[in-house]
Amino acid sequence: MINKQNIWFMTLFSLILVLGVYYVTMPNETLEKIKIQTEKQNSQEKDKIEEEYSLTALRVSKEEQRKEKMESLETSLTSDNLSTEEKNNTFELLKYLNEVQGKEENFEKKLKKEFNLDCYTKIDDPNISVICISNEHDKVLANNIMKLIQKEYNEPMNITVKFQKN
Repeated sequence: MINKQNIWFMTLFSLILVLGVYYVTMPNETLEKIKIQTEKQNSQEKDKIEEEYSLTALRVSKEEQRKEKMESLETSLTSDNLSTEEKNNTFELLKYLNEVQGKEENFEKKLKKEFNLDCYTKIDDPNISVICISNEHDKVLANNIMKLIQKEYNEPMNITVKFQKN
């Protein structure tokens, strides 16, 4: 008497057997094509990870410097040795650093949206540095990036755009 367990076992076993035979008898050309496709996908993923890593490293470095500066300003703000005017100036500087950080993030989002580029921006008044990941170093694109950033300011800024290859 054949029960359900035996039927399921025989069905799965025969399926595994058929797939095994198919894989063993598969032409080498098909296997090579599959291997080449997976290698291409892996290299593209690796390039994307390296690209993101370089921008992330720049951002982390900038954030560490900014954090140290903000901590020192906060420490001096809570100090009793400063006059009211000096505390106001320190507070204004902290406020300015937060605004700069927001502008940098805003510029990166706009560049991603408008030009589909992963970029890093750093603002040191009156200088603005932009580093974009792109295989092409296009003067027109660099000019458009500068125009987009300059729109946010009333006075002329020194904007530099650099391109890094993937």
